[in-house]
Parts: sequence; structure tokens; C-alpha cells
Amino acid sequence: MSSLSNYLYDDEPQCVDTMLAEIDWKKERAQQVFEKAKSLVSSVRASKRKIGELEVFMQQYSLSTREGLALMCLAEALLRVPDKKTANDLIRDKVAAHDWLANIGETKDLMVKAAGYGLMISDRTLTSMVSRLGEPVIREAMVQAMRMMGSQFVLGRTIEEAVKRAKEYPKYRMSYDMLGEGARTMADAERYFQAYKDAIDYLGRSYNENSGARRPGISVKLSALHPRYEYAQEERCIPVLTEKLLELCILASGYDMALTVDAEESERLEISLQIIENVLRRSQGDGWDGFGLAIQAYQKRCLYLIDCLAGMADQYKRRLQVRLVKGAYWDSEIKHAQVEGLKGFPVYTRKVNTDLSYLTCAQKLLSRCDVFFPMFATHNAHTICAILEMAEGKEGLFEFQRLHGMGEGLYDIVLNDNNVQATVYAPVGPHSDLLAYLVRRLLENGANSSFVNKIMDEDLPIEDIVKDPIEAARAHNTKMHGGIPLPQDIFGSRKNSEGIDLNDAPTAEKLLSAIHGFKNKKYEASPLHKAACAKPAGSKRKVVSPFDRDHVLGEVNYASSTMIDSIIARAKSDFTNDLSHAWSSIHHSELRARALEKFADLLEAHHEELMALCVYEAGKTVRDAHLEIR
Repeated sequence: MSSLSNYLYDDEPQCVDTMLAEIDWKKERAQQVFEKAKSLVSSVRASKRKIGELEVFMQQYSLSTREGLALMCLAEALLRVPDKKTANDLIRDKVAAHDWLANIGETKDLMVKAAGYGLMISDRTLTSMVSRLGEPVIREAMVQAMRMMGSQFVLGRTIEEAVKRAKEYPKYRMSYDMLGEGARTMADAERYFQAYKDAIDYLGRSYNENSGARRPGISVKLSALHPRYEYAQEERCIPVLTEKLLELCILASGYDMALTVDAEESERLEISLQIIENVLRRSQGDGWDGFGLAIQAYQKRCLYLIDCLAGMADQYKRRLQVRLVKGAYWDSEIKHAQVEGLKGFPVYTRKVNTDLSYLTCAQKLLSRCDVFFPMFATHNAHTICAILEMAEGKEGLFEFQRLHGMGEGLYDIVLNDNNVQATVYAPVGPHSDLLAYLVRRLLENGANSSFVNKIMDEDLPIEDIVKDPIEAARAHNTKMHGGIPLPQDIFGSRKNSEGIDLNDAPTAEKLLSAIHGFKNKKYEASPLHKAACAKPAGSKRKVVSPFDRDHVLGEVNYASSTMIDSIIARAKSDFTNDLSHAWSSIHHSELRARALEKFADLLEAHHEELMALCVYEAGKTVRDAHLEIR
């Protein structure tokens, strides 16, 4: 698995060239897919049912509008505001100054019209309504409005409610996702773990083999099962997560139910693979082929990850279920890399490159149906038609997946016209656990580049929204997006300080080894250079590590009050004499700036040793020491 680290920050143009060489995409295939995708979009636009209410809503209030941004902020923030006054202030701030009826005449959708008029009323008459009804009434109305919006994404607040509602979708298998991620305490983790167990047990007991429906599945987020699910705590979290995931797998396998480990941030990929391999090793030979994981095509490692998974499946004689997604954390992955000053991005910067990666990965998965059951999660008509073309003759060996509340009209046509099967990824849980999921969906599907946001916009020609992404990727002269600066370039003319990826095992191990190399170095420090003052040095004291009092780092000479007086007098004299006066008269952009830049370069050049001092002398964590130097 360590070999995956080699591809973490791969050169994007090189990645694109590799995929273009690997994918089987002749002109004839490209044209067939294009024609099928055009026909599919035309059918969706012409269908009486069209697409879901939520998709129409997001088209009207997309993230390209101030109103859409305001709604997203409300959805993300309102349900977790800690007090009533802040909630009232938030409502006033986000509802005011937006033209909610700007495009209301262009839609016939009742949900959109109701929302627009309701928000307009909130804007224009908020003050008078507050005086008549009181702020608590208005606040609760807005909270309920956000909950109604959230309910379009969530199949049910409980697993019982979700199973009951799932009967509305007889064409689909359901994969239930118990909302909850990023547990902050062990109590949270235990609560989520129990929710997964209860859901698996309920789904297994309630499944009717005579119903004709496919057996449901469940999706699991490892971050919900441990509050320290991170590389720095791998010795602590991997054993615990292995046991918890194994227990869930044993329970699911008893009901012959599929269990998929959800994909999360790229920094967690390698420790998730360690946990998954542990489970495969310990459950080897149980005959259950329902275990699997989600992988993200926007990661540069995705193609190589498939090879790694094929090796695992061969080794443990299993057929893995693999859900291929494009990825839902793109914004945070880009910003995290820039803020941390990393050497590159773990994800592609152009959407067409991600689309190219998705199809190349799909081709690789379909070529190994002996060890994989591919599950293609997409709402994009071109992607669907491309996979149907690639998978000709492999009916029953793969499936499509869509999100609850998304792509229903699209997939109704796909399922009706093709001999394929599909699953609905269906979130389940209370609204208090909805926020992280809801915001990802709004960012992902409300963006201007989203197919979901384009399909029903009849001002956009069909030919434009089903353009061949492979040809688009090939046509770009610069394979990286020119508007997204690399982490080192985010400040323009000034280089960003160099970061270290502490979640990458080889990088972290090299750094820790370097820090350890300075452990026994002895230092002798003085408050001033000996030549600066004729007075004798002050008292000498040993410096020891705060977490290991027997570890002596060195000695320091403390200045006496007399020495300090002499230093100040010397500094004052030096500033006013002819020799040093030149320093105060030099323009800041010349020598002073160069001196500061040289000092910064020296700090970076001695980064590891300075980190060692922060760790051993000040007792800082490795991460805090790194950030201190930066």
C-alpha cells in the first residue's frame, strides 16, 4: 500500500496523458456514446415527470446566485446555531437583500414558487411579522423550512421510516447510509456504531425473500466509529476500527447483506485500506461477497488503487463490491492542500480530468469482474451511456447507483430502456446529523459545472451538456486549471512556506526519523553574542524536556539585570552612530526585506532541527511544532 503514496501528488498533465493512452476510446465509440447521451437527455427533458423537485429547486437557486449561496449558508448553519439570538441574527442577515423572485416566473414547480414567495415575505415583512408574531415563531418557521429541504435528501429519520418509504421505489435496491461522520467523542462513536448494528439487524429481519426486491445494503463511514481516525493515531484507531468493522461485517454477512465502506478525505485512504485488509484477512473463507468500499475518481491514485484492491481480492479469494464515485470533497481537498503548503494536490483541478479518470477507472473495473462487482455512482448522462457502451455483454455483473432525491427521472428511463440494475444511496438519520451530508450535496450538485444543474436548463443546448470529456481533456493545452494556483504559489510573487504532509506515511516516517536524530544533540545558548557586551555571562542553567525530566537538552546562560542595561545602551548607541545609521535609512524593500527573506529561508532550511527543539524543549506535538516554524 505504501506504493500508493508515490502517486498522491502526481503531476496532473502526466496523469492525464497516461489515462488518455490507457482508455479504449476510438472515434466510433465516442460518437455512439455522444448520440446516446443526447437521446437520453432529450427523453428526460420531454418526459412528463422530468426530474425531482429538489433538482428543480437547486437549478433555480444554484450556487451561481446570491440567493443560492444564502440558502446554502442557512442550511449549513441554522440547525447548529447555539442560541436563539444568533439564530435570529442569522435569519435577518441571510434572508435580507436577496431577490428571491428574480427568476420565479420561469418555473412551474410549486416547491420553488412556494419557497420563493415564502422567502420574499420573510425579507419584505420580517420586521412587521416579528412585531406581530414574535421572533421565536419566525425562527421556528425558518428551521422547519430548512428541515423540509433536508428531508428531500434523507429517506427517513429512522431506519424503520426509511424502509417504509423505500417501498415507493420498487425498481431499485436500497443502500442505507446512517448519517453520522466525524465522531468527536467515544460516546458519539458508540452511538453511531449501535445505529449501524441496529440498522443491519432491522434490515435483515424485515427483508422478505418472496418480495422479488433485491436484498438491501448499508454504507458505513469509519470516521463515525472513532474520534481519532487519523494517521497520527493509527496505532490507537486501527485496531479498534478493525474490530468494529469486523463485527458489522459478521452481522451483515449473516443476513447476506452488502456492506460498503464509504470514501472520505484523501488523507484517510491508506489507513482505511489497512483496516479493510485486516477485515479481509480475518474473514477469509467465509463465502460472503457483500463486502466492499467506495473509491473516488478525482484522486490521482484511483487507477493504482484499483490494482491494489485487485491484488487484495486475489490474495484473500474474495469478490469485492466497489462503488466508483467522482468525489464529494473537492473544495476542501484543494483548500486544505493550499493552506497546508503541500507540494501539490491529491485531486484533479479540471472537472474533465476527473470525468476522464472516472471512465478510465470504470474500464479497469469492468475488465476485472472476476474480482469486482462494480457499482457506478453517477447522475451524468454521458457517463451512464459511456459505461453502458463499455459494459456490453456484462449484464448482471455491475450496477448503477444514484443518490436519493437526485436523478430519478434520468434513471427511470435508463432502467426502462436497458437490461441493467440500480441502487439508491439513501441517507437515514435525524436532522441533527444531516448538515455535513447536506452541505456536500449542495456544493456538489448546486455548482455551475454540475450535470444535475444543467440537464433541465433548456437554454443550454443538449450538445453542450453531453460534450465528450475525454476529447475536452485531450484538447486542453494546459492540463492543470490555470486559475487554481499550486500551494506554493497562493501568495503570488512570494512563495508560501513549505508544508509537510503528516498524513503520508513515508513523509511522516522520514520526518520523525530526522527529529529523533536531534534528540541527543547538546545545545549551549546565550542571550547575546559574547562580543556584544564586556560584562561576564549570567547564571548557567540546564534545560530539560518537560515530558522527560532526565533528558537534558543543553545549558542556557541567563542575562543579569546589569547585562540587560548594557545591551540596551549599546543598541541605542549603535543606532545613532555613523556606521549603523545606514540601516535605519535603507528603504524597506531593499536590504531589510532581503534580510527577512534570508532569515525565513534559514528557518525553512533548518525546519527539522527547529521542530526537534519545539518537541523536546517545549513539549509540542509534531504538528504544532511544524506549524510553529511555518
